[in-house]
Amino acid sequence: MTEELMLAGCLKNNASAQEALYNRFSPRMLGVCYRFAKNREDAEDMLQEGFIKVFTQMHQYRNEGALEGWIRRIIVHTCINILKKNKKFSESVDIIHAKSVYVNEELIPSIMQAKQVVEYIRLLPLGYRTVLNLYAIEGFSHKEIAAILDIEESTSRSQYTRAKAMLEEILIRKKIIQPPKERTSFFGAASRR
Repeated sequence: MTEELMLAGCLKNNASAQEALYNRFSPRMLGVCYRFAKNREDAEDMLQEGFIKVFTQMHQYRNEGALEGWIRRIIVHTCINILKKNKKFSESVDIIHAKSVYVNEELIPSIMQAKQVVEYIRLLPLGYRTVLNLYAIEGFSHKEIAAILDIEESTSRSQYTRAKAMLEEILIRKKIIQPPKERTSFFGAASRR
C-alpha cells in the first residue's frame, strides 16, 4: 500500500490502512521508544500510546516533510510525556558523576549509531539518558529540551555533559573503547582533572 493510500485510509479510520501504517513504521519507532524506556515492555507501551496519538492526530499532517519524521516527533513527545506523567524523569544523580569533558560533537553521530552503544546508553540514569537521546540522537536544541522537560536550559546542558562522561566511563569499563593514554576524552580533547 502506498503512503498516500495509507494516509487517506487512516483519515477515514480504515483499520487495514492503520495496520499498514503501523506495520511500516512501528519497528523503527519501537527503537526510538526503547532508548527512552527502562525495558521492552515499557517501550511497547510507549509505542502503542504513540500510535494512538498518530492515528488521532493524522488530520494534522500536512504533507510537509517526511511522514516518518512527523510520526517520530509524536513518538518522542509521547515517550517524554509518559516519563513526566510517571514522574520517572525526576530521578537524580549525584554531582560526583560530573566531569569536565571537552566535546568533539563531530564524533557523536557515528558513536550513537552503534547498537552496542545504544544498549549502554540505556544504563544511564533516566535524566541523563533522556537529554542525551533528545540532543545527540533526535537533534533537539537545549532550549527545546528545557521546554519539553520543564527544566532550565543550563540543566539540559549539564545533564548532557554528565551523560557523555558517564557513557564514556561505561564504554571504557565494557572495553568498547580503550582508556586514553593522557586521559583524553572519548568525546574530544584532554579532560582536566
